[in-house]
Amino acid sequence: MNRIYKRSLFARLLVWMLIMTTIPFVLSNVISYRSNYRTLQEHSIELNQNTMTIGMDNIKKYLQELNQLSVSWYADQDLAMYVWKNMSNYERNMYVQRKLYDVYSRRPEIKMVNFYAGGSGQHYQLDNLMGGDFWQTVLPPARESEWSSVPDYEVQRLNGERFLAFHKQLIDYPNSTKIGLLSIYVSLDEIARLNSQLFDVTNETMFLLVSPSNQMLYTSDKELTSLDAVDQIAPDPQKEKGYSFGKLNGKKGVYVYVRNHYLNVPFMSIKFIPSVAINKVAKQTLNQTIAIQVVALACIVIFAFILSYSITAPIKRLVQNISRVGIGIFDGVKFNAREDEIGILEHRFEMMVHNLKEMIFKEYQQKLEVSTARLKMLQAQINPHFLYNTLQSISTLALRYQAEEINDRIAELGFILRYSMDMKTEFVPLKKEIEHIEHYLSLQENRFKNKLSYRISCEPEAENVTVPKMILQPLVENSIIHGIENGMGAGFIHVEITLNAELTIRIVDNGKGVEQNTIELLRKRFAIHHVQDWEGGGIGLMNVLQRLWIRYGEAFEWNLSSVAYEKTEIQLVIPLEEAAPDENIDRG
Repeated sequence: MNRIYKRSLFARLLVWMLIMTTIPFVLSNVISYRSNYRTLQEHSIELNQNTMTIGMDNIKKYLQELNQLSVSWYADQDLAMYVWKNMSNYERNMYVQRKLYDVYSRRPEIKMVNFYAGGSGQHYQLDNLMGGDFWQTVLPPARESEWSSVPDYEVQRLNGERFLAFHKQLIDYPNSTKIGLLSIYVSLDEIARLNSQLFDVTNETMFLLVSPSNQMLYTSDKELTSLDAVDQIAPDPQKEKGYSFGKLNGKKGVYVYVRNHYLNVPFMSIKFIPSVAINKVAKQTLNQTIAIQVVALACIVIFAFILSYSITAPIKRLVQNISRVGIGIFDGVKFNAREDEIGILEHRFEMMVHNLKEMIFKEYQQKLEVSTARLKMLQAQINPHFLYNTLQSISTLALRYQAEEINDRIAELGFILRYSMDMKTEFVPLKKEIEHIEHYLSLQENRFKNKLSYRISCEPEAENVTVPKMILQPLVENSIIHGIENGMGAGFIHVEITLNAELTIRIVDNGKGVEQNTIELLRKRFAIHHVQDWEGGGIGLMNVLQRLWIRYGEAFEWNLSSVAYEKTEIQLVIPLEEAAPDENIDRG
């Protein structure tokens, strides 16, 4: 079994797929439980914050309705008259009692309405106990001088029950006369009803505090008289909503709080959510996940066989084709049409085989091109050894008869033959190429007399750059034969060589020029890179271009432009990063 496992990719894929599937299932259950708990916790916090924000808005609307009851007294223009004017006590008492009853009867949760009259200092009170001393401990001070210290809202406790008290100073504007102090005491029945819509009574606990002293206005747990460590639950007073972790009655959980305010009185709603409630939902999710994973694992065991086979079968086919290519059989490498990753691999391998086949053919073709180019160079020489020796004899005879000009021309021709007959040297410093064309142009200038002139300019740094041999003379020769020899009048040739990021060679003449269709034909011939297909003969322009392309590849660039009898320019751009082998360089 161990041997089968080591040698069979199918068996290893199957075993590892089952292992790598089962382990993640187990780990995912642990991770998902924790992740679900955190997610549910965050979701619960966010949901409760949104719900509590809506609840706080409802409480603000309710407080606004209660506040309107005290504000409505301002609408009565007779109030100041009855309180301050010389009215009988009976008329004043009946009027004020009627106003108190109007407020008291508006809502059932209003338990007591109290009014201190300004000026007379009379005290009026209406409650469900019909007077008495029950409310005396929670009433505001009766003296008018102390009314400025009475808050607009406050929480009062009486016999274990909480009340929300509204205090409103009634002022006769614009006289600034204090008409009286109205106090309304409201039970928390309506606030309890509004808050009951915001929490689960079986699990969660709700609190409503009045800041900044954090007075407990409402709590769903009747046994709690206060909430400790409010500053730790909501430490940042500027934060409108948030949460913190803590305990309540020994249970761990999270406190969610929302802040709001009404008429500059801050309110804070707090809800405590036990961790047990969140865990319950997370466990239900985990049980459902395990049930789904058991079914999924059974399906994976079945499909693992199918998947392993579908992966190994094309790999075996690919290995067979690799073996065929390894022994040199390039034809017949075909694959079934697939669109998955293995199909892409098979397609890329098929393309690689095709490119490899073309590369081998191209390399063979390039070697053939080089051989052809060298053969053309050899064909251009008519027994250079014999000719060189003959020229030496003629030069000696010319000196004997004191024909120095003839001797100079023969010496220049000898230099040219010596340079061109060295077939072992493929690369030379650019300086030698320049010396060679200087001899060549000197002979041509003597031949054409006043019909030809030339100039050679080369930057000193460029003279030591190594280039392929015999790349300048064919271009200069083209300028003479096709441009100046068949032209009219005097001709001029300028050879300019510059060195920057690359070596740039420009050969310019003012001869007959090259027609545009011939230039396009040259570009097409160069694009196919076949020297033997060029019908120009000799060591011409196309031969030079193809030799440079073979040496430098796509990094080599050239351009040819022509305006008849004005300017014909051939430009070669040779990269500098290429270095010729040392053994093929003639250092001179």
